[in-house]
Amino acid sequence: MGEPPAQVLYYEGCAMERRKERCRKGGLLYKELLYVGVTAFASALPITSLFPFLYFMIRDLHVAQREEDIGFYAGFLGASYMIGRGLASVFWGIIADRIGRKPVIAFSVFSVIVFNTLFGLSVKYWMAIATRFLLGALNGFLAPVKAYSIEVCRPEQQALGISIVSTAWGMGVIIGPAIGGYLAQPVKQYPHLFHEKSVFGRFPYLLPCLFISFFATLVFISCAWLPETLHKHKGLERAVEMVEVSTAQESTEPPKNSLLKNWPLMSSIITYCVFSLHDTAYVEIFSLWTVSNRKYGGLSFSSKDVGQVLTVAGGSLLVYQLFAYRWVDKTFGPIQSTRISSALSIPIIAAYPFMTHLSGIRLGLPLCIAAMLKSVFAITRVTGTSLLQNNAVPQEQRGAANGIATTAMSLSKAFAPAGAGIIFSWAQKRQHAAFFPGDQMVFLLLNLTELIGLILTFKPFLAVPQQYK
Repeated sequence: MGEPPAQVLYYEGCAMERRKERCRKGGLLYKELLYVGVTAFASALPITSLFPFLYFMIRDLHVAQREEDIGFYAGFLGASYMIGRGLASVFWGIIADRIGRKPVIAFSVFSVIVFNTLFGLSVKYWMAIATRFLLGALNGFLAPVKAYSIEVCRPEQQALGISIVSTAWGMGVIIGPAIGGYLAQPVKQYPHLFHEKSVFGRFPYLLPCLFISFFATLVFISCAWLPETLHKHKGLERAVEMVEVSTAQESTEPPKNSLLKNWPLMSSIITYCVFSLHDTAYVEIFSLWTVSNRKYGGLSFSSKDVGQVLTVAGGSLLVYQLFAYRWVDKTFGPIQSTRISSALSIPIIAAYPFMTHLSGIRLGLPLCIAAMLKSVFAITRVTGTSLLQNNAVPQEQRGAANGIATTAMSLSKAFAPAGAGIIFSWAQKRQHAAFFPGDQMVFLLLNLTELIGLILTFKPFLAVPQQYK
């Protein structure tokens, strides 16, 4: 005789688990996943939206004495957001474990509305730094939403849940610069629509910030319908929504040890941080490189040109998420897909400095293809390492675990734009060096970082959670 099916015991208030149980036979909680994707997208938009106009903003703020020094100041402005997020992420993760995911997510979206708008009104360098820092410190979104995306899915659907966060976040990180590129300096780009004496003439970088803040306002209102996934039940020591009487499931549940001693978690976080450092440095360098003058090894693009390239790259992420990622995860799994994506990124980055010899369609087509592939590979890596992190801990530790991951990742991302800006500024002054002149050195260092991340995905460094063995 076969074994009887696992008995499912529900506790009062566990509507989420009841809905997940009804979706056991291949169904999905489409509304919840849509909320996850939209809120992740809205929170990610302001992170990199400044990069296409950052070069021009630093110039207009009159803090750089020479054109070659703009990258130095741009790096610190780009890093201020990540420093703020790094200092506060563990706090927000713990709060999300105590009061729930929904309040932290809603507050984070609200902080985008306020401080992203104030950043667009900045007329001094210190004001731009301060508003970006506060935007990062009060946007505690990433830790709870990753936990939320796991908890809203059944175990067999968790790869899809976390990939929606990664893809929506990645699209926001890429579409953000596209918005910045198209809408910054509207008086200069669209003189027939915007007058020089209008508010957008006085604040040339306000329009993209207002556009993002308006979208975030709509998302903030929709948070009222966002269901909570973390429930505290009376008489229980742990936050439990459903108990399945199944010894097989209990045997595979990760032990509740100290998070810092959980090597499967910490090894995946370290790998995640290396890739995050690389991706953030890549986004800033790509934007600075494309708009810098050709005499300094750049492409002499306008911010609008950069926006067009990044729009194409963002569109490729949506297509990849809808039609390809589930097959990639099912075929290769999170570890192999991370390794393959990392390895394939290296030749793409190596090709960038040689594109300065091209022009017209011979430049635009390969540049767009390279940007598309690089974005797809980056999202695959981030999703794979995020899955490893979230499956290395039980539910009641996920918020704190993702808080630790976000803090570590934010600190690495804080170093990335500052370091990238300094290195980019230094590289522009050595155009005639014998060893990797100009921007060739910048892209070489990017590839070395990618290679380190790839090495860290192998044993003995990476400890794999039990369910992936």
